[in-house]
Amino acid sequence: MKIKSFRAEDFRNITACEIEFSGGVNLLYGKNAQGKTNAIEGIYLFSRGRSHRTSDDREMIRFGSEGFRISIEYESLDGVGSLEYACFGRERRRLKNGYRLKSAAEMVGSFKSVLFYPDNLNLVKGGPEERRGFLNVAVAQCFPVYLAEYQRYKTALENRNSILKSASKGHYYDNDELLAWSEEMAKYAAYVHVKRREYVEMLSPFVRDIGMELSDGKEEISLSLDSDIEPTPDITAARGEYENIFTANLEKEKLVGTSLYGPQRDDVIIEISGKPARSFASQGQQRSIVLAIKLAEGEVIKRLFGEYPVFLFDDVLSELDKGRRKYVIEGMRDRQVIITSCEGEDIIDGAERIIEVSGGNYVSSHR
Repeated sequence: MKIKSFRAEDFRNITACEIEFSGGVNLLYGKNAQGKTNAIEGIYLFSRGRSHRTSDDREMIRFGSEGFRISIEYESLDGVGSLEYACFGRERRRLKNGYRLKSAAEMVGSFKSVLFYPDNLNLVKGGPEERRGFLNVAVAQCFPVYLAEYQRYKTALENRNSILKSASKGHYYDNDELLAWSEEMAKYAAYVHVKRREYVEMLSPFVRDIGMELSDGKEEISLSLDSDIEPTPDITAARGEYENIFTANLEKEKLVGTSLYGPQRDDVIIEISGKPARSFASQGQQRSIVLAIKLAEGEVIKRLFGEYPVFLFDDVLSELDKGRRKYVIEGMRDRQVIITSCEGEDIIDGAERIIEVSGGNYVSSHR
């Protein structure tokens, strides 16, 4: 998969732009706060369905403007495609190949990209919510139905928690309604669990192999899903296990006023050479782990869909030592990569196109 162009109007600090990309390594180059990350944000929005930097679309509107419009053209094994997203007031318009989409969930899965940016370093040292967030985005790109099922799970969880909160305070609650929401939770929890586990099991071997290459065979990275139920590839069996857990612990949950079990408590256990990475990994090892995970994301997509996604590296190569930078650049020759780099840093050897960024303007040149 390759992105051919990105267009934006009144998006962040961009008045209007059209950026064309080569099929190899593309370098967005310039001083800080000029618009490099804004372009990455706009591109990645089409993979994720929403911005990774804000939950409020209005924050992406250029100051003084009424709204923004962004779009991409891309090509994949299925042919050439286009996606557009516009925000004006309360209106949100999503188009795929010129046809209206009803929701962000319908956009996810069309254009596949992998983003590596500074906050990803929290995958190792951060809390479980960081790793669950990573899983949700990664799984949704591979299994587009996942996002809708996960949203249904969240709705069931919120309604069940509302009733449990009333019960904990001694207020009236409808027990039949509580049981009904418990059944809904189990139904959608089963799908979420199975797809998360399936994804982690595909991802882990790639992470291990890439981690071994990065460390010259000295460090083995392993991933596993930590969940309330035993591993099972069967959604029906998983649903039954969740139903049993919710039933067995219902009285305890009524006392505390919240759901104590379910995918909202999942975690991804990351180990390096058999030890918990969160406790034992050095800063250099943390960077290697995250780099291995992000590169492995691409390998999973290649395995499932027959082609690599677009790789987006936003302000992270400067965080890597020369060996890791060389590994990334030389190992990505057969893939499309868009990298941001600050003025004053070295121009990356092998970049096919350098795009100079200044004040929301983008000027391209081939090398």
